[in-house]
Amino acid sequence: MADNTSGTKTYAEIRASRDAKKIQTPPGEKIGWWRAILGSLFGVATGTQLVSPNRKKDSWLRSLIFAILIAGIIRTFFFEAFRIPTGSMKNTLLVGDYLFVNKIGYFLSTPKYIPLTSIEIPHLHLKTFGVHRGDVVVFEYPGDRDLVVPREKKVNYIKRCIGEPGDVIEIRNKQVFVNGKKFQNPPESILENDTMKPGFVMPGVFPKGAQWNKDNFGPLRVPKEGDLIPISKDNIEQWDVFIQREGHTVDFGANDQIMIDGKPTSQYKVQRDYLWMMGDNRDDSEDSRFWGFAPMDNVVGSGMIIYWSWYNPPSQGTGDGYDPEEVQNFHIRWNRIGNLIH
Repeated sequence: MADNTSGTKTYAEIRASRDAKKIQTPPGEKIGWWRAILGSLFGVATGTQLVSPNRKKDSWLRSLIFAILIAGIIRTFFFEAFRIPTGSMKNTLLVGDYLFVNKIGYFLSTPKYIPLTSIEIPHLHLKTFGVHRGDVVVFEYPGDRDLVVPREKKVNYIKRCIGEPGDVIEIRNKQVFVNGKKFQNPPESILENDTMKPGFVMPGVFPKGAQWNKDNFGPLRVPKEGDLIPISKDNIEQWDVFIQREGHTVDFGANDQIMIDGKPTSQYKVQRDYLWMMGDNRDDSEDSRFWGFAPMDNVVGSGMIIYWSWYNPPSQGTGDGYDPEEVQNFHIRWNRIGNLIH
């Protein structure tokens, strides 16, 4: 019997020929830009050749780097996750709540610090919708009342905005008034029954030298860009740190004349907008009553949603912040997951 296989292609040869036609770029056809980008990022076929086995390791490495870059962009410009470490916003937010913060609702911002450092760099902070009274806001802590430079940078607080730039804040027997009108207490806020009486001086309140306490405070105007503040030897103690934080020097000249940047003056022009921030747990909150105004430039974003919540009692330096009203064993708060923050 004659051998007829010499003129017939095997199945393997036919399959190889068909696959080669599928991946070959026809004459004159250009490779799309998006396919070229995919090819450079992920090592996928771009129409001229398939990924070789030797490039598989490079492919997953590129994918990992690309994913990290995307995550970094999202975290920097759009959304970021935060954990609540203290009870200052109780019961709106509890110790151990994990939340997403919307970073574009108020401003479009570029990074303020070199990544992984506390070194400040020039940055943009462009207003979108702006902060409104009653919002729950994440912001960078401006520092203790009497310190020009914070002990530690990149420390974020979360509080409720009570006063916008230009508002007048007053507290009467724990009740907040804004521009002479009663500010409605948040539904989940906590106010203890004991109240410090008017006239009782609490040394730690803002501003330095004020004859107020945390329950009876003000009235005090929240600075607004362009405000002219009268300055004299009688009130410079209250505004000294504020002015220095805006980048100026403050000294005394002849006859107790106030000198700002070496020039005698009787008033100071405010250069930025500020906010007045308070915790919903009014008797257990380190807020603007103690450290002062929060610069608008320090705003990070608005609290959006609680995506996870548990309480992990502190033990040997680990776990969440201590809350004596929580059951002191680990538990998940299923009823808080998915709650919007308002």
